[in-house]
Amino acid sequence: MSSVSFFRPDQLAEVLDRHARWIKGQPGGVRANLAMADLEGADLSQRDLRGARLVGAKLARGRLNGTNLAGADLFGVDLRDADISRANLMQTDLRGARLRAADFSNANLKGADLRSGTLEPGGTARRGSGPDVQDAEGTRLIHKAALARLQNETTATGGIPTDLTGAVLRGANLSDADLSGSILQNADLSGATLNGANLTGVRLNGANLSGASLDGTRFDNADLVGTRMADCDLSQADMGTAQMTRPIDSVGSEIQHAIFDHERWIDSFGQRGRRADLDGADLRRADLRNVNLSAASMRGADLSAAALTGARLIMTDLSGANLEGANLMGADLSGANLSYAVLNGADLTRVRLGPAEIKDPSGRPTGRSWAANLMGADLRRALMVGTCLVQANLAEANLESADMDGADMAGAKLQRANLPGKPPRRR
Repeated sequence: MSSVSFFRPDQLAEVLDRHARWIKGQPGGVRANLAMADLEGADLSQRDLRGARLVGAKLARGRLNGTNLAGADLFGVDLRDADISRANLMQTDLRGARLRAADFSNANLKGADLRSGTLEPGGTARRGSGPDVQDAEGTRLIHKAALARLQNETTATGGIPTDLTGAVLRGANLSDADLSGSILQNADLSGATLNGANLTGVRLNGANLSGASLDGTRFDNADLVGTRMADCDLSQADMGTAQMTRPIDSVGSEIQHAIFDHERWIDSFGQRGRRADLDGADLRRADLRNVNLSAASMRGADLSAAALTGARLIMTDLSGANLEGANLMGADLSGANLSYAVLNGADLTRVRLGPAEIKDPSGRPTGRSWAANLMGADLRRALMVGTCLVQANLAEANLESADMDGADMAGAKLQRANLPGKPPRRR
């Protein structure tokens, strides 16, 4: 039941035509059932697909701009990199969906269900309405099939978080939407309406909420490390136990001075300041965005959940460091030493981990380079989309469930590495 369905253009046209008649109550009308369909790159823009069943469908890079999907069942759908701008997604079931880098600009997601994908009722069925109420058992079976595929056929009982990493939701209406437990890391929610939305336990590190409307929004236990919230009125928001960024001035004067002196050392090619020694430093949840700690010694440092977007860590020694859940999007770690470091769940999207150019004391190139070292690193569930790993040493690294879409691994050393989709090796 979890097999993918393929539709010829004429077959898809017939399904859409019959769905249009179903919406209008005309003879011959049938609700569109495109569950588990492979529609990657399909153009469904401006269509009326209210109440359609698109469970587990592959619509990555598809065009759904201006499409009416109100009340549709999009459980476990793949809409990565899709254009869904100005679409109507009111009360849509989007639980467990893969929405990374999708464009939801000015879309209407009022009351949408974006919780983790489980087998309990969701979307309109959660409220006891909609077509799935009449076909509760059929809905449960197809949700179970989609869930099994999302979990690589291992089990269909656990929840799969809805993934909106890097999604564009500028000006979107998310009022009363339930996003609890979802991933909105590095998402753009600027100017969005989130009044009454449930963001409990959401990962928002690195997200942009500037100018968003947050009246009655719940942030209990949300990860707000590195989240931009300029021009936001938080007076009516429920912040609960949200985890906030530790400003650099809260990590201790000794560490602050070490970073300041190191940047002087870098800028002067070693003539002023001194190289930072931050071995074992406690930098949990620290705001280190765009910092320059190239060639610093940070062995065994705790950088878990730290905000490191845009940081320069060229040839930095991070061996044995804890970077679990850290946000390193767009950082430069060329030639860095991350041997046996913990990067479980870290965001390494578009990170440079290729070879670093070696320069002489005056800053002139020597013609030599130094490869990045990730030997034995724990990269389980890491986001490595578009990451440069050219010539990197990944021997014995654990990349189980890592997302390496578009990663460049030319010349990388992969001896005894546990790669995505490969069974764990026995010890």
